[in-house]
Amino acid sequence: MSRLKWRIFKDKFAEKYMLLITVASILLLFLIGIGLYAKSIPVLDYFPLSELLFSSQWKPLKGQFGFLPFIYGTLSVTMLSVMFALPISLLTSLYITEKSHRTMKKIIFPVLDILAGIPSIIYGVWGVLIIVPWISDYLGPKFSDFTSGYSVLAGGIVLGVMIIPILISLFVEVLSNVSQDLKDASISLGATHWQTSKFVVLRRAFPGILAAIVLSISKAFGETIAVVMVCGNVPAKPTSILDSCYPLPALIANNYGEMLSIPNYESALMFAALILFMIILIFNVGARIILQKVEAKYIL
Repeated sequence: MSRLKWRIFKDKFAEKYMLLITVASILLLFLIGIGLYAKSIPVLDYFPLSELLFSSQWKPLKGQFGFLPFIYGTLSVTMLSVMFALPISLLTSLYITEKSHRTMKKIIFPVLDILAGIPSIIYGVWGVLIIVPWISDYLGPKFSDFTSGYSVLAGGIVLGVMIIPILISLFVEVLSNVSQDLKDASISLGATHWQTSKFVVLRRAFPGILAAIVLSISKAFGETIAVVMVCGNVPAKPTSILDSCYPLPALIANNYGEMLSIPNYESALMFAALILFMIILIFNVGARIILQKVEAKYIL
């Protein structure tokens, strides 16, 4: 085989190989969904879907599997964590990219890497030792007659701290890609550094910021160990952020492998995993649609 033919062969082989890997990656998503659905069929055949999704009764020994408290707990903790982490991460990222000295960056980035690499259980222990007592002894009594501290708020704070390093890293990457020419043009027209950051940098980077938020929320949905340790794990719908909750990942982690002799119990846990899978899938698809719509509007 001549050198030219060999190069053409390698090029075509690489193209087909990359196509195969890409298709396999996409198929993996469908295989996960199909597998979870297959394991959930027994409980879906036995109970109406509306009862499973909208009932608050969770009594496996009596054959009652209501997932509403777990869905509500998952959404509450995740949204609260993002509300806590987003302003801190965004302002920190703006400072790093727009105002900080090179020496400061050399200090900040290793610290962020360390925070991102800390195991989830360490954050959970920190939450149990610091956040839970603070809520139960100091914050909770000011707003409620009683709270154990193991609550939606504790889960939101711990989870928010966990995703801050990820958000900052993504935001810094996005903000650093904003053209310096745009910033110089804004400042030359008389704008202050803050006005330039607000009306030029953030506007130009908004689609990337939105994509980073989507990635962080997707990660927050599935966090388990730290949330298990600080949320209280009470299968009831929380009425305030000081109430205990029971997110879906905690339900699966706490119960899978135990009491599987109960009829439909294993299938119910697989259905919990399917619900979490569908929540993340729907959220990401919806966010992608919104991102495409706002991209043209916010890019200068």
